[in-house]
Amino acid sequence: MSNPAKQRTEVAASTLELLHSEMVEYTTNDSKYSSHKEKAYTVLEDMGFKVGIRLGERLTRDKGRFADNLDTIKFICKDFWSECFKKNVDNLKTNHKGTYVLHDSKFTYLTRLSLSTPEETANAAKNHVVFSCGIIRGCLSSLGVEAFVTAEINALPSVLFKVIEISRQ
Repeated sequence: MSNPAKQRTEVAASTLELLHSEMVEYTTNDSKYSSHKEKAYTVLEDMGFKVGIRLGERLTRDKGRFADNLDTIKFICKDFWSECFKKNVDNLKTNHKGTYVLHDSKFTYLTRLSLSTPEETANAAKNHVVFSCGIIRGCLSSLGVEAFVTAEINALPSVLFKVIEISRQ
């Protein structure tokens, strides 16, 4: 019989998608932020940052520090991404000067997103990637890399996450 303390508990991906969707809707439609969308984005990004720190610490508990930032980004693209979004990043590009572009052609939180008009869907998609930018930034921070993380959506459900390194601790 296995040790219950060592068993991992897993939550269905659909449950996490619904939780994410409701969290985004609640935050962006909160009356405190109705006139200031940037404040809602800051709250979502901060929540993601805190989650990312915890995930980064948990996933690297037995790995130690990475040799350089490229190794850290590769960890994000493979191990971290598959843990968070159940797949690897589709493409990674870098200019070798501290800027990395992670392309996910079927981003989990946008695959089922559809509203009555394409404009409404595009606006909602922007809301749904803010939390994920925070998760990525938080994980990087837990690994000693301070960075800006932004997302660009050209065609749903494809997302380009741009990571711009600020410093390495």
